[in-house]
Amino acid sequence: MTTTEPTFGQLEPVELRTAWEREDSHFTPWLAEKDNLHLLGRTVGLDLELQAQEQSVGLFRADLLCKDTSDGSFVLIENQIERTDHTHLGQVITYAAGLDAVTVVWIAKRFTEEHRAALDWLNEVSHENIRFFGLEVELWRIGESPVAPKFNVVAKPNNWSKRVREVATGGASTGHQSFRQEFWAGFLNHLEVEGSSLSRNRTPSRDHWMNWGVGKTGFHLAGVVGFRDGYIMAELVVDCADGPGPFESLRRDDERIRQELGCAISWDYSDDRRHNYARVRREGVDPMDRNQWPDLFSWLKEKLEALDRAFRGARRSDRGADLVSRIGRCLHQPAGLAATEVVEELGRGIDAG
Repeated sequence: MTTTEPTFGQLEPVELRTAWEREDSHFTPWLAEKDNLHLLGRTVGLDLELQAQEQSVGLFRADLLCKDTSDGSFVLIENQIERTDHTHLGQVITYAAGLDAVTVVWIAKRFTEEHRAALDWLNEVSHENIRFFGLEVELWRIGESPVAPKFNVVAKPNNWSKRVREVATGGASTGHQSFRQEFWAGFLNHLEVEGSSLSRNRTPSRDHWMNWGVGKTGFHLAGVVGFRDGYIMAELVVDCADGPGPFESLRRDDERIRQELGCAISWDYSDDRRHNYARVRREGVDPMDRNQWPDLFSWLKEKLEALDRAFRGARRSDRGADLVSRIGRCLHQPAGLAATEVVEELGRGIDAG
C-alpha cells in the first residue's frame, strides 16, 4: 500500500486594508457579523451578543456594544486597522468611566509598547468589574486561499495581581471560597481536556455556582453545587423580567428536552418570577470529597452540554415556526405580491438561522 505525501502550503501575511479599506464602513460591520463576533468572543473567553453599532458613550461613539450573555454585563469594542494611538486610548478609558461594569476590547493592527503597558496598568488599578483587553488582528492566506483572520491577545485582565491586592487589603478568599474555586478550576480543566463546547477562557468561580452563556441575552447555563447539602445541578436560567413567554415556550418543548437530557427535568419558578429555571439535579453526592470530583465533572459536563443543545434546538424550532407563520400570512396576499414576499421571508429566515 502506497501513501501519498501531504502537500504543505506557506502562510503569507495579508495587509489589513486589502480586506477592510475603512474602519467604520468595512471592518466594524464585518466584526459585527455573528460568526466573526463568535471568533472574537472565543479569543477572549466571552459569549458575545451584539446590541448596537456606533453606540454613544459620553462624547464618543463605541464601534460595537455587546453583552456577555453569561452574566449580562456590557462589552464595548473599539477597533482600528492601524497601530494604536492616544485618541483611542482616551476613548476606551471614557467608556469604562461611563459604565459600572464593563469589559473593553481594543483591537488594532499593532499595539505600541506604551499602550499595551497602559492597559496592563488600567487592569491593575481598576475595580474587578472593569476589564480591559488589547488584541492585535492579523490576516493570513495560503496561496490563493481566502484570507483568514487571527486575533492575538496582547493585554488582558491580570487576575493574579488583583488577588494579591485583595490579600493585602484583607479581601482574600475564605477557606470555603478557595475550596469552591478549586472545584470549578478542576471542572474547567475537565472541559478543556474533553474538548467541550463549553470550554472557554474562564476564571473559576468562588461561589457555589458558575455561569455559561448560550449566545442569547436573557438566557444562561449554570452549574450549581451543594457542597454542604450533597447535590449537584445543571440548569438553564431564563430572565422573565418582561414576562414568562420565553420560559413557557421552552416548557412546551418538554418532551424533546427530556429526550436530549436522557432524564427527568424540573421547571421551577422563582418567588419573584424574575428568573425561572429548567433543572436537572443529582442527589446523594459529596462534593467535599475530592475523590468524587471526576465523576461529578463528567455528569455536570454531560448535562450542561445537553441543556445547551436543547436550548439551541428550541430556538431553531421557534424560528422555523415563526417563519412558517410569516409565510402563511404572505400567502394570503395577491398572487404576485405573495410570491415576492415569500421569497423575502425565506431569505430572512435563512439569515436568522
